[in-house]
Amino acid sequence: MRGFLFLLLGMLLFACSEESDSPVEEPSSPAVDATDTSPMDAPQDVSTGPASRCVDAVSWAPGTRIFEEATEAWGLHDLGVQGVLVHVTELDGDGWPDLIVHHEGGNDVFGDEPSRVTWVLRNQEGAGFEDRTESSGFRLRRLDEGLNKGRGGQMIASADVDNDGDLDIFTGGRFEEVTENSDSSELMLNDGSGNFSFGPTDSAARREGQRDFTNSLTFTDFDRDGFIDLWVVNNVPMAELWATDDQQDRLYQGMGDGRLVDVTVPMGLQTQLAYNFDILNAANGHSWGWAATACDLNDDGNPELLAASYGRTPNNLWLAANQPGGGLKYINWSIESGYAFDDNQEWWLDLNARCHCLENPGDDECEKTEPPTSALCNNWKAALGGYRWTHAYGREPFMTGGVSASTTCADINNDGHMDLLTGEIVHPDVGPAADQATLLVNNGDANVTFTRKDQNAIGLGRPFLGVGKDEGVMNNTVIDFDNDGWPDVYWSNSAYPVNEGLLYRQDAPLEFSQVSFEDGFRHFHSHGVQAVDLDRDGDLDLVVGALDAYCGPEWGGNPCWDPPTVRVYENIIGNQQNWIQLSLEGGPGTNRAAIGARVEVTAGGVTQTQEIDGGHGRYTTQADMTLHFGLGAACEAEVTIRWPNLSLTEQTFTVGAGYRYIVTENQDPAPVE
Repeated sequence: MRGFLFLLLGMLLFACSEESDSPVEEPSSPAVDATDTSPMDAPQDVSTGPASRCVDAVSWAPGTRIFEEATEAWGLHDLGVQGVLVHVTELDGDGWPDLIVHHEGGNDVFGDEPSRVTWVLRNQEGAGFEDRTESSGFRLRRLDEGLNKGRGGQMIASADVDNDGDLDIFTGGRFEEVTENSDSSELMLNDGSGNFSFGPTDSAARREGQRDFTNSLTFTDFDRDGFIDLWVVNNVPMAELWATDDQQDRLYQGMGDGRLVDVTVPMGLQTQLAYNFDILNAANGHSWGWAATACDLNDDGNPELLAASYGRTPNNLWLAANQPGGGLKYINWSIESGYAFDDNQEWWLDLNARCHCLENPGDDECEKTEPPTSALCNNWKAALGGYRWTHAYGREPFMTGGVSASTTCADINNDGHMDLLTGEIVHPDVGPAADQATLLVNNGDANVTFTRKDQNAIGLGRPFLGVGKDEGVMNNTVIDFDNDGWPDVYWSNSAYPVNEGLLYRQDAPLEFSQVSFEDGFRHFHSHGVQAVDLDRDGDLDLVVGALDAYCGPEWGGNPCWDPPTVRVYENIIGNQQNWIQLSLEGGPGTNRAAIGARVEVTAGGVTQTQEIDGGHGRYTTQADMTLHFGLGAACEAEVTIRWPNLSLTEQTFTVGAGYRYIVTENQDPAPVE
């Protein structure tokens, strides 16, 4: 086995330099019971609320500017807010969306000579941000050494873990060396005013005294018991890949008081060390996790769990399956769903394989390759110090997969099923077999399957960056920038030279066109992004991270940020069409933040479906829990909410356009002026 692992690790170091009708039933789990799906109450049908603020809709057309940069107006330059990842939260319950911005690692240092990696930003009712990072206690350490040093942990997600009406925050981190005074992953409890204190010490998710390789996390209520749970994916150093069970992704069940208990094994989520290629080809090995996601992919009320995986290793999708005797278990559905990797296994188009076969024409299947020129191969070998190729397993199916970053759940084509937007790194030499960032359209099957769309055929393809240029789509976000009721897409690209963020409008179902930089904005190295109505004017703005690397003439000419501040791009046209916003609060038996609630909004003959996000993506980002729906020309909308409780209670009502509504479970929606 050791020889196999060394062989595989060597290849991955090069590569990453950068059918059945129903799932097999597993024995029932006594830990949870999520099978009661009978309605607690008949769906309500209520027309309520004030008269609509309907506008005479003006549709957006190319040639009309959509965004204006408002970074300075929001005070981000003055505050020196620098980072790549953006997290939308609500610190103090005032109804204005707040932000947490952070880098990928490191510790904050406060005091006279600060060095910052995190910014906790309170929205001052649309008049700029206040930096609450130090005063909020968000980066408190259990062992204060008097160094003005903040606690590490850059993976961040918000939820009301103790159901007291405010958003708490879990900070997961990579704590690879355990010492007596080392920090750990922590739940930080909110007092309702944006001040934080430590959660319980006896929580398994802290991994106190253990090594921790948290790389992404998401809150979800997998058993729908009203207590929020936590899904964590891990990423170990390459030297330990498939050599330690610290790589195992983990599910923690919430007790409702801040404690989180490890239920990975009883819930069927255990994976294994990769002793052979068959384990990897079947996606049964530990993920090399880069991004966690949780959402309901087959509309049965139970969230599926996903782990996007780095380094050409398979992505994992875990299907939530009700058990005959009661309870719920997860089944590995990575291959069957089509999420693990795509069907293109044309390894012979990889330049590295072609060069290897040019030099070793007698090796197995080398007759499939088209020989390149010796000069090309010699130049490529000199540039890399060798080829990214090991013939013994480079032809295996898993090695034609992707270097997968963020996966976002969203109903892109408005058919009522949650689709997946995937992010991928693609190196220019590996050929078309490498998975590319694209849209996986949900086929609507009970046993989840996707159709992986050709990105160019549907208009979501990115321009060719040039010979030898890497593409790194690290994150993405869904934004209906013109409020026409159809989701649009922003690809948020990495620090690779000449990579930049790209905005696409959905002109017709699954027909996209790129928005020009003149109409949108140009942002190199965007990396992290979130769509949020910062100024509460009825349209979605974009907050985009800025990474100041691989820039300037020596890296292809894309400019360096000066200063490298996170940017705000204010939407100036979206509210020319109609909209509503919904802020949900769960009642008894439902997690208070309503994470996992499914909301359908019908207006103008179009039904949109959204779920409340508990965090997702590479190093974790999080969307606003206030859901935004564009209505186009429609003046009212019918809303149906399926609450994430054991009975999957439904609530239906009609509201007028132009308001944000607070919806408490089984109560009439309350408009916010």
